[in-house]
Amino acid sequence: MHAHPDDETLTTGGTIARYAAEPDTAVTLVTCTLGEQGEVIPAELAELAAERADQLGGYRIGELAAACGALGLRDHRFLGGPGRWRDSGMALAGHGVRAALPEELHPRAFARPEAFDEQVAQLVAVLEQVRPQVVVTYAADGGYGHPDHVRAHEITVAAVRRAPARVFCTVVGRSTLEAGLAGLDGVPGMPFRMPVPDELPSVPDGTIGTRIDVRAQRPARLAALRAHATQVTVWEGERATAWALSNRVAQPFRDVEEYVAADGRAAPADDLFGRLDEDG
Repeated sequence: MHAHPDDETLTTGGTIARYAAEPDTAVTLVTCTLGEQGEVIPAELAELAAERADQLGGYRIGELAAACGALGLRDHRFLGGPGRWRDSGMALAGHGVRAALPEELHPRAFARPEAFDEQVAQLVAVLEQVRPQVVVTYAADGGYGHPDHVRAHEITVAAVRRAPARVFCTVVGRSTLEAGLAGLDGVPGMPFRMPVPDELPSVPDGTIGTRIDVRAQRPARLAALRAHATQVTVWEGERATAWALSNRVAQPFRDVEEYVAADGRAAPADDLFGRLDEDG
């Protein structure tokens, strides 16, 4: 359950690719918006931006389809259908990449308060059709506060009360982030700037219950990242790989994707489907 095209790859791409390749596991991706408010990186595509031709959302449908293909994902849906909910955008909230709700929202903005019940009903309809054992989304703060990520978490929690499933939240552990950044620091030729302390979001290591090893999914993840070319730049050096959004802040290409159980119960160490029989 993701807010915008590219979120599925940035936070859970390896996990998607791993389980999509297993013959006894079905993976469904629900994307809530078209990502219309995203900043456009390639200069030749600048006219797609919301403040210009406002065609970015349609373009990103194609990027998302290519990313899903790279990850081996065959079942993708837009919540309420393509374009029903619009990217709410965000306002910066102080230091780092923390985000907040903009003062003005589009009439179809995903984060509009009055849209909540309709969105929950739309997700319940998907859950009742797919009947998942596990649902993955963001933590309660959306990872870094983006209002659409927060809303995705909120409607997921509400929907699983009506169509029960085990919910896991995608996070980045502090040690994982620090080790990744240490591997990038001083690497020659990297075109991005290193983040200042606490600029990138992370959580205390002790809160993490599940770590998925995604080293085997590296080629699929890189291909999926590159598919989101309006939003992401990927750099591969001899000793390290990094990616960045339009802010050009270096983010390490991690070998592990980490999760916390939303219900606070004990979580399996290396498999989101572990302990389902004993925990329900």
